Parts: sequence; structure tokens; C-alpha cells
Amino acid sequence: MADTIRVLLVDDHQVVRRGLRTFLEVQPDIEVVGEAGDGDEGVLRAQELSPDVILMDVKMPGTDGIAALRRLREEGSKARVLVVTSFTEQRTVVPALRAGAAGYVYKDVDPDALAGAIRSVHAGHVLLQPEVADALLSQEEAGSGTGRGTTLTEREREVLTLIADGRSNREIARALVLSEKTVKTHVSNILMKLDLSDRTQAALWAVRHGIGI
Repeated sequence: MADTIRVLLVDDHQVVRRGLRTFLEVQPDIEVVGEAGDGDEGVLRAQELSPDVILMDVKMPGTDGIAALRRLREEGSKARVLVVTSFTEQRTVVPALRAGAAGYVYKDVDPDALAGAIRSVHAGHVLLQPEVADALLSQEEAGSGTGRGTTLTEREREVLTLIADGRSNREIARALVLSEKTVKTHVSNILMKLDLSDRTQAALWAVRHGIGI
């Protein structure tokens, strides 16, 4: 199927990978294309297989999930990474998101909800369980004031609203009748003005400050 979501499983526990594979393989639109037992192998497999979505554990021996996320970003991987872990501490959540994770769910997530999460991040959305979003937002608030949004132009606020809605640059360009290049410029300006490093942070900032709700 042309619209099948190709998934790579990265977890150091074989039983976890087997369980995930068993469930996901019955989904009509999801295909498990490979597995890896640590971050290094995960990065290599991502290069070989070009998955659409990677399910990544955080705590693994050797190269952990956060280091693997950074390497995937450095290498220009297009895969969306959904962190699936049992670790809930803020010191684990925030670095994973800053390293480029598109979503963060726990291993006890309902199977149908996990399939929905895979579809959601594949569609370009930022997906976080409520307490995870709270952890990141509290850190953002502690490190910055809330007045930075006033420096955004009206057009930048429109773009930010659509980022918070999970839209891609192409979708934003269509919605606002702009060129994709112009949208990229607006996104860069938004990140610079708000002192943010990526679209995930921008989406969370927008939610925290009531933009796009």
C-alpha cells in the first residue's frame, strides 16, 4: 500500500519489540520494517530502511535514545520519532523533546492509542501525554518571560497557529496563500524571536500562550 506507515522499533528489550511488532502488524496501514536493540543500531537501521516513524526507547545500554535522536537529526533523517518509554522524569522528557522527538508516550499506553499516536506523528503532529507537555512547558516558563510573543507580527502569529495545529510548511503555504519559501522565512523568524530551537517547542509555546486554541 502506497500510504502504509513504515515503522522501525528501537528498544533494548526483545520482549518489548516482539510485543510491539505483534500488535502493529495487524494494523492495516502500519508495517514494521525493522528492529534495533540500541541507539547505534537504531541509527544504522534508520539509514538503511528510511522508516516513516521510529518508536524509540530512551534508556538503553551504550548509545541511548537521546543520543540517537541527536544523531538522526544531524544526519538529516526524515523519520518522525515517537519516544515510547517507562521513564517519566522531567530530566528525561525535556532532553528527548529538545533532541527532536515528535511525540512522547509511555509503555503502558493503550495499544489502539499507540497506533493512533504513530498515525498522528506521521501526519506531522506533535503528540505528548498531558503530564509530558506540562513538564516541558514548566521549564520553558521558568527560563523565559511571557512577553516575547508580542514581538511577532500578525502574519507570524497566523503561521504559529498553524504550526501548533501540526501543519507542514506546504500546508501552511496553501492555507495562507503564500510561497513555501516565505513560510520557511516566517518559521525561522518565529523561532529566532521566541528563542526556540524547533517546531515542537514552537507548538508547545503556542499552546501555553493560548495561540491556536
